[in-house]
Amino acid sequence: MQGHLILSFLSIFATMARRSKRKVFENLEVIDAGAKGKAIAKAPDGRVVFINNAVPGDIVTVQTYKKRKSYYEAKATHISKPSPKRVVPECRHFGVCGGCKWQDMGYEHQLYFKHKEVVNNLERLGNISLPEVTPILGSKEIYFYRNKMEFSFSNNKWITQEQIDSQVPIDDRNALGFHIPGMWDKILDIEKCHLQRDPSNAIRNFIKTFATNNDLDFFDPRKQEGLLRTLMIRTATTGELMVLLQFFREEESQRILLLEAIREQFPQITSLLYVINTKGNDTIYDQEIHCYAGNDHIMEQMEGLQFKITAKSFYQTNSEQAYELYKIVREYAALEGTERVYDLYTGTGTIAQFIASEAKEVIGVEAVPDAITAANENANRNNIENTKFVVGDMKQVFNDDFVKQYGSPDVVITDPPRDGMHADVVRQLLHLAPKRIVYVSCNSATQARDLALMDAQYKVTRVQPVDMFPQTHHVENVVLLEKR
Repeated sequence: MQGHLILSFLSIFATMARRSKRKVFENLEVIDAGAKGKAIAKAPDGRVVFINNAVPGDIVTVQTYKKRKSYYEAKATHISKPSPKRVVPECRHFGVCGGCKWQDMGYEHQLYFKHKEVVNNLERLGNISLPEVTPILGSKEIYFYRNKMEFSFSNNKWITQEQIDSQVPIDDRNALGFHIPGMWDKILDIEKCHLQRDPSNAIRNFIKTFATNNDLDFFDPRKQEGLLRTLMIRTATTGELMVLLQFFREEESQRILLLEAIREQFPQITSLLYVINTKGNDTIYDQEIHCYAGNDHIMEQMEGLQFKITAKSFYQTNSEQAYELYKIVREYAALEGTERVYDLYTGTGTIAQFIASEAKEVIGVEAVPDAITAANENANRNNIENTKFVVGDMKQVFNDDFVKQYGSPDVVITDPPRDGMHADVVRQLLHLAPKRIVYVSCNSATQARDLALMDAQYKVTRVQPVDMFPQTHHVENVVLLEKR
């Protein structure tokens, strides 16, 4: 008993200590937008304040929740003067969902801060000389642009402050929606998402209602029990539509009941799939995909090329803007038909095939075996004979033996993950010394680091930011490097 009392007192003292460190700052002017979409202000003591729910130009009162030597992290508790950059968010879930952090900022201002971030990262982190940076290419569609969405089921949905304040009893605790930021076991029930075009919302809402009415149990991530686990919806510009349901256990009668209801309600679904996943996490890449109705894939197309998209395939999630991105890559590569091109981190080989008609040959490299299988299938489907696709960990396979086998490249296209290129890959690129390198990045900070490593040998001659994800802080960037 005494031990429990001591622990209780310690907990109380720890809570009081944390609260004593919190500060309230009034009438702070938000002066900029920074990394991860956070707004920036300056505290009276000179520290930077990162605010997760403000817009540049706001005058706000904030409460801090984290203090470091040179900065605070804080939340705006009151806006005394709204910024002229503010707009009314389209989505009723804005501010809780966390998926579209910039939906309260006008799109022209989103583009400004994305462009600024790219330039700042390349100049300040990379410390490299830049040409005049081409203005960021905005997306024609700023809502309903995603071709892939994933939703999670939960039997204990997140209760919003609005629901708490209403004091209305909540009988239905089931949810089908998104994780609350930073909370792996908390799911916000979504009524309408503005990221994927119809019938995405209709499909999700139908499934939730049907499952609830028919007593199909929703997943409990803490207890690791329940039938319904996740839902994935993929669309294509061809009009084809994929729906994949992930079940935690096999209950054949209930599974068929739900899948048959979906098939009858939405005859436009061309690929209806399911997975039985009993392991601890939701990833399906090590799971067997079962086709219940239609095909096991959907088809995407671009300039007459066709790409088979399976449940496990990677494909740029903004199809229309991906086309604009690939055209920039092709322009920067400036191929004349005689070049050997390396396409590093090729994924399913979409860029490789997109540029193949203008090159002598293209060799794509990717670590995921299923992606290389898809790349070869798509190349065969498109009657492309001058591409080769190699599977392997880039830092291991991209060596001198690789070059002896496939020949030295004239042009290299590289599109690495957010972490950027491994130092060994950069060294090999410098050793091979192709005349041009086209570097596509979803993280201009790691891109800047890699460019700095190549700066003595290569000059940045063109820079083109591309907005693939409106309403978020994320931005792609394409850089052309030419030998000095």
